[in-house]
Amino acid sequence: MADAPEASSAVNSVSPSPEDDSADRWIDAYLDAIAAERGAAVNTLHAYRRDLRAYVDQLTIQRRTPASAARDHVEAALSVWAKDGLSPATRARRLSAVKQLHRFAVEEGFRDTDPAATVAAPKQAKRVPDPLSIEEVDRLLAAAHAQSAGENERATRRRACLMETLYATGVRVTELVSLPLSAVEGAPEMILVRGKGERERMVPLSGPARAAIAAWVKVRAGDARDAESPWLFPGRGAQGHLTRVAFFTMVKNLARAAGLAADRVSPHALRHAFATHLLQNGADLRVIQTLLGHADIAATEIYAHVLDERLKRLVLEKHPLAQAHSEHAPKDHDDQDNAEPPSA
Repeated sequence: MADAPEASSAVNSVSPSPEDDSADRWIDAYLDAIAAERGAAVNTLHAYRRDLRAYVDQLTIQRRTPASAARDHVEAALSVWAKDGLSPATRARRLSAVKQLHRFAVEEGFRDTDPAATVAAPKQAKRVPDPLSIEEVDRLLAAAHAQSAGENERATRRRACLMETLYATGVRVTELVSLPLSAVEGAPEMILVRGKGERERMVPLSGPARAAIAAWVKVRAGDARDAESPWLFPGRGAQGHLTRVAFFTMVKNLARAAGLAADRVSPHALRHAFATHLLQNGADLRVIQTLLGHADIAATEIYAHVLDERLKRLVLEKHPLAQAHSEHAPKDHDDQDNAEPPSA
């Protein structure tokens, strides 16, 4: 997983030159296009803009703009980012944004050639999530339901609803905090989730999640300000709903309350746990792809190791030859030491 966008280092903090106006126009045009065509979320657009501005800053140092850059200039930017200590995942993410910008520029006729087309992405080690165990998730959920001293019922019910819904559905944190109240009207067994690119999917709710939602909705209706909000989890900020940062902080506090290492627990860790536990209990990889809202099965294949372990266990436990081998396997050393010697 790529690092979150970092604050620019001194090398990268270069003010755009007057000739850089074209770069800003290119970036604005590209972001407008992906907002319209893909339905890119505001957070996604901000992330793209930061990465593309970092690229333009490097071009400015080289007295270039996106309109005049060659392959060498793109590779030089990658080299500086590597020297600055950016991880391979972060550099690969930035290069992806650069490639998309230049491809868009060629398609729109801003320039004839694409200088980034053949630039190789940094090699990344394939990171397999270290999932929370079922017992650890149970501890988190128990902590979410526990009302601490001096805490009002609203805070407890909301927290329990958030955590039960997250683990039951595996939704992304943005999808969770921005759920509309209408999504749960009528106590549904499935809810409609609007994900990346405005793609919609239906995800089922577990019994505990439905109970937690019902309890929260009842308490929510008793609060005049909450009752007026169209969001399931109202907030007092500009967005009108609970923020991602506030929920992230809530989960970290829950981890400490549950006696778990806070650095292992995050909303995304609960999403990983959801997928891993389903696979461990027999779910199909394609089903996981649908539930997680992955457009490409490649994004889901990080969980393939779980499937491999399940299949290996299935063969060892169920295959007749594996069972026969187990029955005829030599005894361990302790058994052989205690066996009677053969008769003469």
